[in-house]
Amino acid sequence: MYCMDIKPRLVRSKPVLHRNLCRARRFVHHPHEQHSTRQTQTKTTRDCSLTAMNVESWTDSPDLPTPQQHDRLCLESFWSEVETIRSDSEPDSSRRDSRQSEDGEQEELWLQDAGLSPLVTGEEEDVDNAVLLSTLTKTQAAAVQRRIDSYTCSLRKRNKTPARHVRDVFASPIAQSAVPETHNSEPDTHRNMESVTKTQRSAVSGQETQGLQMDEIFITDVAYCEQAAILLKQAKLPQNNSSQCRRDDGALPRVICPQCRLGVTRVLDLSQQDMKKVRQLALIDMTALCDLLGLEVKRHKTCKRKIPESCLFGVPLASLVESDQKIKPNTQIPLFLQTLLSFLEKKGLDSEGILRVPGSQSRIKVLQQKLENSFYRHSFSWDEVSPNDAAALLKKFIRELPAPLLTAEHLNSFSAVRDIADLKQKLHVLNLLVLLLPEPNRNTLKALLEFLSKVVLSERRNRMNLWAVSTIMAPNLFLHKAVPSKLAVDGPEKGQAERAADIMRLLIRYQDLLWTVPNFLLSQVRKLNENSSRRYQFYDKRIKHLLRKIHADSRDKPDKNSGEQCRTVKIQLGELSFSMEFRLTINSRASDLMSQFYKELHASDNSRGLLKRNGSTTYPDCAIYEVGGNIGEHCLDPETHLFDLYNNNPGGEWIIKLRSSSRGQ
Repeated sequence: MYCMDIKPRLVRSKPVLHRNLCRARRFVHHPHEQHSTRQTQTKTTRDCSLTAMNVESWTDSPDLPTPQQHDRLCLESFWSEVETIRSDSEPDSSRRDSRQSEDGEQEELWLQDAGLSPLVTGEEEDVDNAVLLSTLTKTQAAAVQRRIDSYTCSLRKRNKTPARHVRDVFASPIAQSAVPETHNSEPDTHRNMESVTKTQRSAVSGQETQGLQMDEIFITDVAYCEQAAILLKQAKLPQNNSSQCRRDDGALPRVICPQCRLGVTRVLDLSQQDMKKVRQLALIDMTALCDLLGLEVKRHKTCKRKIPESCLFGVPLASLVESDQKIKPNTQIPLFLQTLLSFLEKKGLDSEGILRVPGSQSRIKVLQQKLENSFYRHSFSWDEVSPNDAAALLKKFIRELPAPLLTAEHLNSFSAVRDIADLKQKLHVLNLLVLLLPEPNRNTLKALLEFLSKVVLSERRNRMNLWAVSTIMAPNLFLHKAVPSKLAVDGPEKGQAERAADIMRLLIRYQDLLWTVPNFLLSQVRKLNENSSRRYQFYDKRIKHLLRKIHADSRDKPDKNSGEQCRTVKIQLGELSFSMEFRLTINSRASDLMSQFYKELHASDNSRGLLKRNGSTTYPDCAIYEVGGNIGEHCLDPETHLFDLYNNNPGGEWIIKLRSSSRGQ
């Protein structure tokens, strides 16, 4: 490991930090002067020019022989990035592109994002509010009530009509008749927690006997806020101690998520309609969790901003993706960023000090102008670009976005994660925040983190471990000219740098876990869809019970406990459309269904277009989709137990078709 714990004596004053930054600037602007000095001191012929990409190794440098000094360089690189960001934003420092919301506006925006704006406006029927509220847990409902009470109090100060009370919504006869009893009961929550806790204890005891580092058990079946509430009752929430920040890469434990019989649901597996409901529920759960943890998060409201006349840098992320989809349908991130990351993966992963070593500012400006003029004309040559200049372009692209990549609304929430002491609590909040990001921002952030993970995996060649990459990239994500920042060089800079880099480190290390939809949120979405489908039924109880009995008798629904059933699966592959029968057993998985599909496809006449000249067979990139019933569209995990899925959503169809990412390519 190259980044060890920072000793207290390494905390630097502002003058010392200024001298270090000045030396770094002299190295950038006068590489040949540094080169001649280094030759005199070490009597070597090493070329230290940035153009040659032959930067001196951290471990081989005679000035930095120890890990402690190596770690000090990480912090100096952090503040060098901060200085670069602030110097770039100095011309616009007189104007802010976002502002903190006024009293009452915070709660109004929150209710709107949570899908509860009718409680404020009263534009829709009571049943719309009750359908969403009926899916909430006790702690989530309490968080909603606090926001409504705060909003009502602020309205009274401004002499406006107060918002509807949650109890008034549930007291409505329409809401009571339209919504069944679907509250998540507290005993069920405790029962789920106890079952997982037993598994966790057995795993921990086994590791303790072997003397291994304990794994973290990541529970997703129970709402995160309910887990925190249970731990709070048991007085097991750790005290916040921000000074203890583990920065050794090996100190981060392995996080284990218990296998669910319904499989893992990733962000891209759900339809946009269902993801909208996921975001609403995630906002409520995150707010309830932050209330329990004592985190006060103030969001900023983005104001309209003049967009520069360019086609790459400084353009809103959503606009870039929308225009690029006209060139390449179904693209998820800007084409320029795809090309830039692809170049860095090919040329920059083995470059020593990649991301840390700055590129030439004059060359970067020229390259930026050339890219603006010729990228979409396909006339730009990447042969003239060095990896260090490409890495500088990557950071510049992120910094010059009109709004932060983590969004102005949620940037403070991401920053507040550093004040949480427990690792699992940090991951809970980060998981919910990732789900709250707009789709272009979330997909772009994932692409960036995947590249940074590859940089860390190439540590032996590029001398950039997880902590080094995190300290370099943290300022580029957590500092933006549109949002005021608490990072200050003249404050307790060491602790601030550590905490900001620690969040970045968690995003890189646990990105696969953070980009999944927790099971409890998916269950709430299913209940929300079930309740919404009932809103147009008759509200006379006698008629409703009669229709329910007729519907239950007429529906050919097999016994849930029966051991074997047949299920019709639809196949949709472009113009090819047919169906097949699948024998469903209690141990059947989605991967078994796909194996049978490929066998039947290979044996049928439909496989003629799949054969290559050498006799091998190429199959399309297909997946099983659960469509209808209590879900919009859900791409199934290969480990999904189909029998459990059928019992969970008997009204849904199973369709095998091309993956969404494969269409249009």
